[in-house]
Amino acid sequence: MPTTMTEVEMRDFLLAKPAHTGKVATVRPDGRPHVAPVWYVIEDDTLLFNTWHESVKATNLQGTQYVAICVDDELPPFTYVIVEGTAQIERKAPDLKYWAARIATRYMGEEQGQAFGKRNAVPGEWLVRVKIERMIGEKEMAD
Repeated sequence: MPTTMTEVEMRDFLLAKPAHTGKVATVRPDGRPHVAPVWYVIEDDTLLFNTWHESVKATNLQGTQYVAICVDDELPPFTYVIVEGTAQIERKAPDLKYWAARIATRYMGEEQGQAFGKRNAVPGEWLVRVKIERMIGEKEMAD
């Protein structure tokens, strides 16, 4: 029987290691949905990820800033958290290298994370800050 997670449990799950990818849902200009996996970090009430300016999600976020991000554990007993919020795109973020490295380090470790951060801190890469407005989470889905 699934159990609704508390806010503390949801945050702990979102910040857990090994890190799970987030699946970002956006809306295309014609109304069709689009979902793409992303690496992310959370700072206070903000979820951050970076994206290439020509990606479908970047294009979609220029039309509507509303997003949903699902993070799930694909192993039994299965857990998920859905984050809903409003995205702010920073096209020339002065701290892009810092965030790109911090995000990558979460998934790849310190040494490789710094290399990924440097690679992703280039013109055309955007930083996306999602203000977390709502979270929904359940655990023990198959328990």
